[in-house]
Amino acid sequence: MTYIESHDKDIKALKEELLRICWFMRGGIAYSEALELCPQDRAIIGEIVKSNLELAKESKMPFW
Repeated sequence: MTYIESHDKDIKALKEELLRICWFMRGGIAYSEALELCPQDRAIIGEIVKSNLELAKESKMPFW
């Protein structure tokens, strides 16, 4: 894999992570704001989303 292909893959993964955050927050954060999140903030939000998904599964409540 070339250097550029590697970076393209990383950029795509970052965009997917940011868009997933925006979707789960239901407009609570705009994409432009998500772009400014540091890696630590993204990780914290990701853990919150994960725990909310697990809670929704356990309680059988819809999570869309």
